[in-house]
Amino acid sequence: MTGPHNPHGPSSDRHDGIAKLAVAAIGIVFGDIGTSPLYAFRETFAGHHPLALDEIHIYGVISLIFWSMMLVVTIKYVTIIMRADNKGQGGSLALLALISRRTEHARLGVVIVMLGVFATALFYGDSMITPAISVLSAVEGLVVVNNAFEPLVLPIAVFILVFLFLIQSRGTAKVGALFGPIMVLYFLVLAVLGVVNIAKHPEILTALNPWYAIQFFVLDGWLAFLALGSVVLAVTGAEALYADMGHFGRRPIRFSWLWFVMPGLMLNYMGQGAMIVSMTPAEAEVAIRNPFFMLAPEAFRLPLVCLATLATVIASQAVISGAFSVTHQAIQLGFMPRLTIKHTSASTQGQIYIPVINWLLMSAVILLVLMFKNSSSLAAAYGIAVTGAMLIDTCLLGVVLFSLWKWKPWLAIPLLAAFFIVDGAYFAANLTKVPDGGWFPLLIGVVAFTMLTTWSKGRLLMRQRMQEAAMPMEIFVKSAVGSATRVPGTAIFMSSEPTGVPHALLHNMKHNKVLHERVIVLTVAIEDIPYVETCDVVETQDLGQGFYRMKLRYGFMQETDIPKALSPVNACGPKFDMMQTSFFLSRQTLIAAPKPGMALWREKLFAWMLRNAATAMEFFKLPTNRVVELGSQVEI
Repeated sequence: MTGPHNPHGPSSDRHDGIAKLAVAAIGIVFGDIGTSPLYAFRETFAGHHPLALDEIHIYGVISLIFWSMMLVVTIKYVTIIMRADNKGQGGSLALLALISRRTEHARLGVVIVMLGVFATALFYGDSMITPAISVLSAVEGLVVVNNAFEPLVLPIAVFILVFLFLIQSRGTAKVGALFGPIMVLYFLVLAVLGVVNIAKHPEILTALNPWYAIQFFVLDGWLAFLALGSVVLAVTGAEALYADMGHFGRRPIRFSWLWFVMPGLMLNYMGQGAMIVSMTPAEAEVAIRNPFFMLAPEAFRLPLVCLATLATVIASQAVISGAFSVTHQAIQLGFMPRLTIKHTSASTQGQIYIPVINWLLMSAVILLVLMFKNSSSLAAAYGIAVTGAMLIDTCLLGVVLFSLWKWKPWLAIPLLAAFFIVDGAYFAANLTKVPDGGWFPLLIGVVAFTMLTTWSKGRLLMRQRMQEAAMPMEIFVKSAVGSATRVPGTAIFMSSEPTGVPHALLHNMKHNKVLHERVIVLTVAIEDIPYVETCDVVETQDLGQGFYRMKLRYGFMQETDIPKALSPVNACGPKFDMMQTSFFLSRQTLIAAPKPGMALWREKLFAWMLRNAATAMEFFKLPTNRVVELGSQVEI
């Protein structure tokens, strides 16, 4: 309806909303890919496999960068994969949750789960390297301003990174409001610097012709292949477009990319190429050490360093927030133990802070900066995690095309073949970096994958062992009513299984020989969808004699707040009064035993993770003075 304050009607509101979301998306989603011009072009020519600074190689690299952006980012992620959303949410785990419940064959389902989990594990390696290389490459611009700043580069970079991680607990809502305008300014500066330098050598525009990329491979096949390991740095962050889709929606992200971000990036890359081509060989050798900052006139280089540093801080912030979100999803989907999660915004649900992840990331990032010392060395470690995740996304996309969307083979197979060739080439080229630092993200990925799968398998085994000894609820109710004293109040017994009697209820009967007037066996179920509608959250079943079974359903993006979920419930007697309600929890002590199921070392790892997990009281937001924990031992 058109109101007095909306003279242009709903269409105007819709366009205004998309514009605001597009600006916000520029501030959050495109930070990683937006800071790539700081080092991607430079590393292709001055990295571990340097190229000659001649027209053939420069035009070939620019052409590779452009067509990589078109194939990997625009076609694969923006056009196709972003259509595969899980109720509006994106990312490897959201995609995994979407397709795993639709997969018909159990064996294929296991493969899909392993692929999705490994993509998540690789993300942690990427989230450690991105802040390190981004901030370090920006601060290195000080050396272009004045060589005397060189000894200060490392301390300044470490200070900025430490400060960034220290402010995480305060939340990013207020600072986040500035992200969009700063990044809009940053991309405008990228474009202007590019245009100014393109004007000096406009022939560089012909590099968009794919023939130059083909010619590069024809003339210099092996070096062109190795160059892919650096060219791919120009598209790192492409997966963030898909992962952050739930925050902004498809249309704002697509609009921002196609009409603002990609043009700004390509103008800057072509500007760097035009600048190097128009220089003498001696000048080019100097400029290629930091071509991004050399684009600007000398008087503007220090302000450019400051703006680039702000952009890298924003990019790092987005990656850190992404690590928190992915961890939250992994916990909800059962791939990680419960961790302490703090919400930093009363109005924005997705803004969370996970202390243990924050400090682990900070330690790893600082260690990387001190180990590698400069962004060029870090570039050798960067890329393998990203290309690995991209290759896995293509595998998952294949399942989506055939199992979910039912595409015709004649259409799906050529498209997937093109993606597999491109992603496979990038991944293979990055494997050559393993001895020079690529081992680090792979090591992090393997460790994270081992822990994620160990927790998932261990939970499954533990549940099976506990179910083996479980008593049917109906039998317990009949036998317990006559043999126990009933006391006033409500007792809620938390149970991980929707059937059987919880261990805490059996232990309470055994030791205290009392039952409350109202006994509720409560199970919390995390569904394979991001959000569960309010009307579908609570399910209750009356078992008679004051016993009830209740199930609370949450999506994997939702906060599990049990008192909040119980407050409106009136389907099982009077409304809940937290001061008259006791929560009984089972706390299992795991005993590793040489039983079939899992290797002994993995059982010990699972036991350690179980001991260090946050308590159910913290995770479910239970009132601290109304919780009783009863322990039991379980062998797996």
